[in-house]
Amino acid sequence: MAVTFYDLGSAAGLKKLDEYLLTRSYISGYQASKDDITVYTALSGAPSSSSVNVSRWYNHIDALLRISGVSGEGCGVTVEGFAPAEAVATPPAEDSKAAAAEDDDDDDDVDLFGEETEEEKKAAEERAAAIKASGKKKESGKSSVLLDIKPWDDETDMKKLEEAVRSIEMEGLLWGASKLVPVGYGIKKLQIMMTIVDDLVSVDTLIEERLTVEPINEHVQSCDIVAFNKICLTYIYVISVSSCRMGVNCRLECVQ
Repeated sequence: MAVTFYDLGSAAGLKKLDEYLLTRSYISGYQASKDDITVYTALSGAPSSSSVNVSRWYNHIDALLRISGVSGEGCGVTVEGFAPAEAVATPPAEDSKAAAAEDDDDDDDVDLFGEETEEEKKAAEERAAAIKASGKKKESGKSSVLLDIKPWDDETDMKKLEEAVRSIEMEGLLWGASKLVPVGYGIKKLQIMMTIVDDLVSVDTLIEERLTVEPINEHVQSCDIVAFNKICLTYIYVISVSSCRMGVNCRLECVQ
C-alpha cells in the first residue's frame, strides 16, 4: 500500500514521520527500499535528535547508502511538495565501467613494488602508535525497543504512570518518544520507545525487576515488548599498503 507524507520540511510534517517510524524500521516492508531513499532525499538534512525515530532511521539509511546501497523496490511512497529525481541505489553500469577504467589508469602510475620512502615509513609508524595509544574499546551494540505498558483500569493517572516509568534510570538506558493508545472501555495504554546498550541493559530484567515491582506497579499492571530492533553501527575500514622486496604487505584497520 502506497504511503503519503506531507511537507517534511515543516515541524508538523517531521512529527508525523516520527510517529510513523515509532513502530517501523523502514518506510515500507522489512528491508530498506527505494521508498526509504525517496523520503531520505526529501529531507533537507539529518534531523535533530529530538525526532528520535526519524533520526534513528535516517542514520541507518545514510549508512546503508554509503556502505552497500539499497536495492529493495518498496511499495511506493509519495512526498507532497517534493519531486524526487530517480533514486539510484547503485551506480549505472556505464558509469561504473568508466570509473573502473579511470581507476585502472591511475593504478598504472602506482608502483606498489617500489621502495618505501622514509616519509611513508614514518607515517605508518605514527598511525600505529596513535591507534595503540588511544586504547579505545569497541562500542557495544545498541537496540531500539518499543514497550506497551498497561494500567490497572480507566482510573489510573496515565501522567503519573509515565512519570514513574521515566524515573527509572540505568546506565545504557535512554527513554524516547511516547504516546497514549486507546485499548477500550475508556482505558489507554502507554507506548514508549527506549534505546539501550545491549551489554548494559537487559530488557527482561528491566521489566521484571523495575517496571512491574513496587512502587511502580501501583500504576502498571503489565508490560510487553512490541518491537525490538538492532541499531546498525557504521565502521570505516582503512587499508594500509606498504611495499617490500618480496611483495606487498596489507593491513586492515577498523575505525568506528
